[in-house]
Amino acid sequence: MANVTSYSILVYGGPNGYQTNRTQIQLKDGNTVVAWVRFNDPGMAFEPDAMSGSIILMYLPSSMFQSVLDILRNENPLSIYFNAGHALLSTSNEPVGEGE
Repeated sequence: MANVTSYSILVYGGPNGYQTNRTQIQLKDGNTVVAWVRFNDPGMAFEPDAMSGSIILMYLPSSMFQSVLDILRNENPLSIYFNAGHALLSTSNEPVGEGE
């Protein structure tokens, strides 16, 4: 499991995006890249979630981009991990009624 402390976004233009991806969010823990969350438009090929060395590769439909961005902007602490062939982005336990 890796902590997520910062992120950056790439948006790929053109009719086919880049390597079947439309958008990518890079997740870091300090200066270390821990994951790439890649988004695919309808009709684009989806790759399975995977590990590339120590970097997690997570693939989601483009329709989930805003929801993931909201999580990154509003939740803390965050972590990402890879288990049984699936990448998982997670918050920790938060108290009920904490607010934004």
